[in-house]
Amino acid sequence: MESIRVHLPEDLRMNDDEFIRFCQDNPDLKFERRKNGDVAFIAYADGETGNYNLEIGAEFGIWNRQARFGKFFDSSTAFQLADTLIMSPDIAGIAQSRWDELSAEQRRKIVALCPDFILELRSPNDRLRDCFEKMDDWMANGCRLGWLIDLTNQITYIYRPNQARQETVGLGELYGENVLPGFSLNLSTLGS
Repeated sequence: MESIRVHLPEDLRMNDDEFIRFCQDNPDLKFERRKNGDVAFIAYADGETGNYNLEIGAEFGIWNRQARFGKFFDSSTAFQLADTLIMSPDIAGIAQSRWDELSAEQRRKIVALCPDFILELRSPNDRLRDCFEKMDDWMANGCRLGWLIDLTNQITYIYRPNQARQETVGLGELYGENVLPGFSLNLSTLGS
């Protein structure tokens, strides 16, 4: 099932509190607030994509226990960005120093900052142009490194600030560069 995006007229757009309440009133559904106040109804992942997500998340968790980078989040966590977008990546990483700047109350709400690292895993039903747009939005709001992984077509798109998106073909190894120093993810071992 594809995600659905609904354009709301200006007089029906929700402010932050209304959108959060809307999400809380519909806990069985997942939403994002996109550009111009549009609301995206996010489809559930298929079994393979969900399994890959778990395997990839485990790699970040294991690495983070040793490296003590900061905090990692899965797709159940929403982030409110400076341009008012509210989105959930498949995996996000925030440096501990930035996380520590948030109060305990701020940590219990939708996180009001852009992650340092974003990973989006394209499922077979995701439109590539929608994935590109979402990654561009993350980068425009201050993300320092982003990976859009398309396992079906075996292509990874790497995003860095103020650079063109880099496309790598094949399921090779990805590196955390200066954002996640010492981290590497071998895509060829996933799902085996």
